[in-house]
Amino acid sequence: MAEKNYLTSKEISAYTIEAGIAKVKRPFLEIFTMAILAGIYIAMGALASSTAAHGLSNVGMVKLVTGLVFPVGLMFVVINGADLFTGNCLVLMSVYEKKTTVVNLVINLTIVLCGNFIGAVFIAFLQANSGLFAMSDKFAYYVFKTAAGKTSLHFTEAFYLGIICNLFVCSGMIMMYGAKDVAGRVLAGFFSISAFAISASEHIVANMYYIPVAIFAKTKPELVELAMAAGITQEKLDHINWMDFLVHNGVPVMLGNILGGFIIGTLYYLIHYVFAKKEN
Repeated sequence: MAEKNYLTSKEISAYTIEAGIAKVKRPFLEIFTMAILAGIYIAMGALASSTAAHGLSNVGMVKLVTGLVFPVGLMFVVINGADLFTGNCLVLMSVYEKKTTVVNLVINLTIVLCGNFIGAVFIAFLQANSGLFAMSDKFAYYVFKTAAGKTSLHFTEAFYLGIICNLFVCSGMIMMYGAKDVAGRVLAGFFSISAFAISASEHIVANMYYIPVAIFAKTKPELVELAMAAGITQEKLDHINWMDFLVHNGVPVMLGNILGGFIIGTLYYLIHYVFAKKEN
């Protein structure tokens, strides 16, 4: 009988625990540079999807096109190897198994979040200063509108959208862990992350691109002029700043992402390592 090319749900949980142990045991610089790479990769997916979708007027089509393109970012992360804040929330499973500690988890997530920020903001800076937004009259408008929408959220809205996001992302990560070949990982990652992108939920690392790129673009008078001619208002532009990013999006989305990832990790640990033992 041919060997199956996927892991069972229990095997995926065991793999996730071992991966968590490996993630926290690496040297600081290795974790940090892998995190920078993940920030770059996610921002590249966001850049490509924004470029593809910015000229569309139908909201559903914008989400669909975004969902078709954005997943390339997570494929870069998983297949090439990088550390993404949202996915690393699954390290919690190795904490439950007492193979790592809460301190290990907090340190890892802190390092990864900082590295992700540097990588994503780097791509945002490059794009904002590259002249790409001048490719059409609508591109700058789309960038400002997207950022203003994210920085205008109420704390609880952003928090709940962050939870929803990482339910998608961590479920997708688990599916990708379950595939033993590259094609299987691509398929698993594509559909799950496409669903996340279409859902309009909030991903802290993606937002480290979407909002800073608008902040950088806002320093270009010609881009502001193009966006205002297309319909952006001064009120929306006023929301595009680092403080609104932190208060109305960064903090609540980060907390929501953590909880969403912890929910997935906790449920699978309970299923395979707590409830299964009780039945035996």
